[in-house]
Amino acid sequence: MASVALTSSCSLGFSRIKSRALPHRSGPSPVFPHPVLSKSSSSNPSFIKPLSLTPIISNNRIHKSHRKLTVKAAASTPTAVTPPPQQPWQGAALKPLMASIATGVILWFVPVPSGVSRNAWQLLSIFLATIVGIITQPLPLGAVALLGLGASVLTKTLTFSAAFSAFGDPIPWLIALAFFFARGFIKTGLGNRIAYQFVSLFGSSSLGLGYSLVFSEALLAPAIPSVSARAGGIFLPLVKSLCVACGSNTGDGTENKLGSWLMLTCFQTSAISSSMFLTAMAANPLSANLAFNTIKQQIGWTDWAKAAIVPGLVSLLVVPLILYVIYPPTVKSSPDAPKLAREKLEKMGPMSKNEIIMAGTLLLTVGLWGSGFLEGC
Repeated sequence: MASVALTSSCSLGFSRIKSRALPHRSGPSPVFPHPVLSKSSSSNPSFIKPLSLTPIISNNRIHKSHRKLTVKAAASTPTAVTPPPQQPWQGAALKPLMASIATGVILWFVPVPSGVSRNAWQLLSIFLATIVGIITQPLPLGAVALLGLGASVLTKTLTFSAAFSAFGDPIPWLIALAFFFARGFIKTGLGNRIAYQFVSLFGSSSLGLGYSLVFSEALLAPAIPSVSARAGGIFLPLVKSLCVACGSNTGDGTENKLGSWLMLTCFQTSAISSSMFLTAMAANPLSANLAFNTIKQQIGWTDWAKAAIVPGLVSLLVVPLILYVIYPPTVKSSPDAPKLAREKLEKMGPMSKNEIIMAGTLLLTVGLWGSGFLEGC
């Protein structure tokens, strides 16, 4: 019996070896024009590959060939090393920061105009550099303001007592306290609950829906000293959901059903409610402080409310009605609005502990402001 090997090339260059015992024929150099295969292997379609018939010469040559091919395969697939991801820059934005500093430095070395002291000119350069920083925002607004304050002290443009004298004024602390209230209303959801309660009671008609939003916004005005916080944080999402519930959407031709009038009404009346209370807008305490510094007239929270409550309430009653006449909605009734408000209230559930604490704190603080117990407010 003579032993021969049937070899076929695979994808890695190795040899597949099949051996078969063939009958011995006498004669020199036996020639096999076609490979002799068994019936089972020839009937398998996956076995059909170009084959060659070579005698096995030695085991050493096959071993060396396999070892050489193995080395080549290892060399052709090197292990890729992925570099670690770069961490993003956590500090200030460098280009806006350099623009702010360059503004201050350039103005610092500009010749001082006649009639202006050197100290005042240096303070102007620091002030303008701070304004550029607030606009370009290399850091948050508070950080930019503190950098400007520190620069005025380090350059001895202002003394420490003069630079920090405003922190002893009650007006900035009143504004800060009111902003804390605004954050509490939004975070606890008490503002949304009050607005939904008004809508569920008075929102069955379009005019009643407008009045419910107007007076709920006026009720929150003493505690939220920012028009953008009240309108954008609480009432804009509420008004949009009410408009969608009543079939008035933006961009599909249904704006005049309810949404246009409702948005315009809320926009106009938010300015009225902002002027009714000292803490309804951040500019109001600054105006009171300006009046005290100019004419020595002290305006407290109660004084402001007494002067503004009557014209404010009249305006809140008249303005929605005027807009209802000159810019009327095509939908006069809104039965889906109270239904949506009640669904939202049911989803919110009973008042949480944080909402109760927030409401009690608000009533106590507004009562102290109204009674004049908190002097300077």
